[in-house]
Amino acid sequence: MEFRPCIDIHNGKVKQIVGSTLKDEGNGAKDNYVSDRDASFYASLYMKDKIKGAHVILLNSKDSEYYEATKAEAISALRSYPSGLQVGGGITAENAFEYIRAGASHVIVTSYVFKDGRVDFDNLSKLEEAVGKEHIVLDLSARKKDGCYYVVTDRWQKFTDEKVRLALFKSLSAFCDEFLVHGVDVEGKKAGPDPELIGILSEASEELDMPITYAGGISSKEDVETINEVSHGKLNFTVGSALDLFGGNLKYEEMKKYR
Repeated sequence: MEFRPCIDIHNGKVKQIVGSTLKDEGNGAKDNYVSDRDASFYASLYMKDKIKGAHVILLNSKDSEYYEATKAEAISALRSYPSGLQVGGGITAENAFEYIRAGASHVIVTSYVFKDGRVDFDNLSKLEEAVGKEHIVLDLSARKKDGCYYVVTDRWQKFTDEKVRLALFKSLSAFCDEFLVHGVDVEGKKAGPDPELIGILSEASEELDMPITYAGGISSKEDVETINEVSHGKLNFTVGSALDLFGGNLKYEEMKKYR
């Protein structure tokens, strides 16, 4: 089990937000924490501590007036820690190599590989051709509806028809190096992880010989240990708002031991 920290960027600032409140209209979101440090500060910290695989996430859409400022922060972080960070947010086959060239080890992709509510295998193939399977992380951000978890896209605002289950992981595993799964319903709320979703991911981790990272709701060391026990140490994890780097109580110095 590895700790994968984050650098979430919204309106040109490093932030932690409540994921379910993110809206493109008006660039709105409920902030948990707004940092007075830039993205490169956190990238340099993770490099110093030899933590690989941190997620740099652009939370503004390309149509936002803040998009260029957010992108500039992301590029700055990637250049500060070459080959040590993963980047996501608006990634397509057309722009993915730009981020790899800037220093990202992987691009994290959700919306581009879904069309009309289903997996778009043509776009997946284009993405693989652009940067290679070894540079792709597929983000199956999950929200619950009618008792099932579905992949959501467009910064967690749009439901697809794809259920988050073992069959989906198997069908996508040929196109990526890792999976990242956000529990959107608990993201940013510091109320604990989603145990049902962790169970699904644990089942997938038993079947697939590739990393899966869980994000959402982790607020204590006990939460981390629960994930470790349920997944038999096979799931990686991300801590955002609960981390003391972002105003929370969970000590970064303790979390960085999981590497």
